[in-house]
Amino acid sequence: MHSMPISKFKATCLAALEQVRKTGRPLRVTRFGKPVAEIVPPTPTPVTRNWLGDMRGTARIVGDITGPSSELVDWETTK
Repeated sequence: MHSMPISKFKATCLAALEQVRKTGRPLRVTRFGKPVAEIVPPTPTPVTRNWLGDMRGTARIVGDITGPSSELVDWETTK
């Protein structure tokens, strides 16, 4: 873990926070050599999936989708 004095952190706060976000390494802020705060990177946000249209692009059409699946004479209900 990287340490930084509070005076330097105050002067470069935004750059220090950006560095923590980019590298993922926490930063300890010290005052007179004693820890005051620890800056940690944010936890990754979970990817929420929308149930509407979630399966889009996963199916494929094989063959004729408008015709019957078998011959009509094979069906028992037509006898």
